[in-house]
Amino acid sequence: MSAATSLAGRRVAILASDGVDRRELTQPREALEAQGAHVELIAPRRGEIHTVEHLQETGTAAVDRALADADASRYDALVLPGGVANPDHLRLNNDAVGLIGELVARGKVVAAICHAPWLLIEAGVVRGRTLTSWPSLRTDLVNAGAEWVDRETCVDGTILTSRRPADLPAFSAKLIEMLVAAGARPAA
Repeated sequence: MSAATSLAGRRVAILASDGVDRRELTQPREALEAQGAHVELIAPRRGEIHTVEHLQETGTAAVDRALADADASRYDALVLPGGVANPDHLRLNNDAVGLIGELVARGKVVAAICHAPWLLIEAGVVRGRTLTSWPSLRTDLVNAGAEWVDRETCVDGTILTSRRPADLPAFSAKLIEMLVAAGARPAA
């Protein structure tokens, strides 16, 4: 299988809102698309969301599907980029939290970087798992029943976590590896 088609037929959702870290949105998306995956940006509303780098606004990203129209059965994986404001907004959105919980329950790959593990906490899927994150989330994850580690990437079952934008190359590579290992998409 060539590199450009190793994820052909795979559907990946990226769930984000205003305040998403631009790098954490675009770098995994570009890596997945380079491998042939179909990637959709899902957000609470149609149109565009505002991206940031640190706390500086960097532009916008076009939304492919409104969260209200997202169906967990359509996706092989879910990417949760960080930025401080993005996961903080989304963890108050019942549809976002529900989508995450459903994908984890279905055994799909769910990948969260930086501050995005807040969403995993809100979805109630961290207890008994080993995860990493931006260091300031350590106490939140431990209080929710997870073991926190300081690693570039951490895989626990079908959940992948990573610490920061500097870890994006390893995060994207591990995400692709997990999707390839998950095998061919079953017929709907």
